[in-house]
Amino acid sequence: MSERLEADEVVTVLNDVFSYFDSLADRFGLEKIRTMGDAYMVASGVPSARSDHAQVMARMALAMFQYTPATASANSSPLQFRMGISSGPVVAGVIGRSKFQYDVWGNTVNMASRMEQHGVPGRIQLSAATHLLLDSEFVCEPRGTIDIKGMGPMETWFLVGAR
Repeated sequence: MSERLEADEVVTVLNDVFSYFDSLADRFGLEKIRTMGDAYMVASGVPSARSDHAQVMARMALAMFQYTPATASANSSPLQFRMGISSGPVVAGVIGRSKFQYDVWGNTVNMASRMEQHGVPGRIQLSAATHLLLDSEFVCEPRGTIDIKGMGPMETWFLVGAR
């Protein structure tokens, strides 16, 4: 999209999308961590732990896919979101001496990022840890084993919807 549109048009679309995602994060009680270019990072179970962290994250991801930005240009193709979810321990907080920003760290964060990077446009890819937590309440489709950068071959699933 950024190759076809002016920078201010791209920013307008991203602001529309991210503002909607912010409203979903508020609705579901999740913690927006940051945006990075056209990426949006949100965490569940931080700063306060919650037993339904995976379920509420899945619900938000499914809701995110329902959105079509009102500001999309007639010159742009439809947006296709690609999402990755992983579950596990993280450390959250603020570090450094300037430009303080709440952040999360840990292998779970890396895995979620890899799920997104190795994902498929229009799909929500899950790690094995998340699949185990969601399988009884959500429909998950096996994707199979894929080679995850820096982590090796791993079983992954696609989140399809709620049961």
